[in-house]
Amino acid sequence: MAATKTYLTGIQTSGMPHIGNYIGAIKPALAAAREHDTLYFLADYHSLNSVKEPEKLRSDIRSVAATWLACGLDPERTILYRQSSVPEVFELATILATITAKGLMNRAHAYKAARDRNEAAGVADLDAGVNMGLFNYPILMAADILIMEADYVPVGRDQVQHIEYTADIAGSFNHLYGDSYSFPIPKGVFPEGEASVLPGVDGRKMSKSYDNHIPLFLPENKLKKLVRRIPTDSTPVEAPKDPDTSVPFQLLAQFATEEHTAATRKRLEAGGMGWGDLKNELFEVLNTTFGPMRERYEELIAPDSDLDDILEAGAARARERAKATVAKVRAAVGID
Repeated sequence: MAATKTYLTGIQTSGMPHIGNYIGAIKPALAAAREHDTLYFLADYHSLNSVKEPEKLRSDIRSVAATWLACGLDPERTILYRQSSVPEVFELATILATITAKGLMNRAHAYKAARDRNEAAGVADLDAGVNMGLFNYPILMAADILIMEADYVPVGRDQVQHIEYTADIAGSFNHLYGDSYSFPIPKGVFPEGEASVLPGVDGRKMSKSYDNHIPLFLPENKLKKLVRRIPTDSTPVEAPKDPDTSVPFQLLAQFATEEHTAATRKRLEAGGMGWGDLKNELFEVLNTTFGPMRERYEELIAPDSDLDDILEAGAARARERAKATVAKVRAAVGID
């Protein structure tokens, strides 16, 4: 029997995810957790590069953890933990920094993008606003992955460099110390097709930065108002409509059954179904899908819930794996 492969995913702690995150990240991750050895960590230390308000960070961490659990993550099957609860990660990051070339960090997309923004704005110091957390981000990310000896890391296509950097850093370590210990070289797992990219309410890619997203657990009345505000054209009710150019239909198709989607397409193309009716159907589908999850989320986010206990239990399991890896790395580099 083939050995079980380990999948590791880092979860951004940037407030409540939206329905695009659910389709593109959460739903595939939950499916992977049913088949593989999975570890999902809340990347709270990474968040310090941009979030400087302590209360916001605390709230975001709890919100994101509660969201994944409410969506169906089984903490008995998947190890869910906070990055900050595993100090061995940061010890490994220090060791990896000693074998990582600065030139490699200079080419990191996030760092280059920050410099490009400064150049475009006419800022003389291209490093203005760049902290060392951002500059060293690829090293900490590599430590997140390598410390759990992950085989596969699901990421978006725009994050392929993260996996390449981790493989490069692991390769450098293995070249120097491989006689004593070698990291497994992780591989990226990328989403297939375009289904993972949902349109926002304005037609662009759904994103918090565009403020065009639909949060997962909006209260029912707010969800209905937001769906009703999705812009549509002035095509009369009785006129045929093109479903494929309609944001409400594209969203409906991601959450409704195939039969429901096909029937709605037929009604739109034949004429006689207005945009208002379509939006009402989208609201009902979203509310039916996420209503039960919303209730579980509210239970978990409460101060006296078992959320913190779940995260502490996950951290204990994660640290067992991390300690074993760091012990091997320490011996390999000569720090016994």
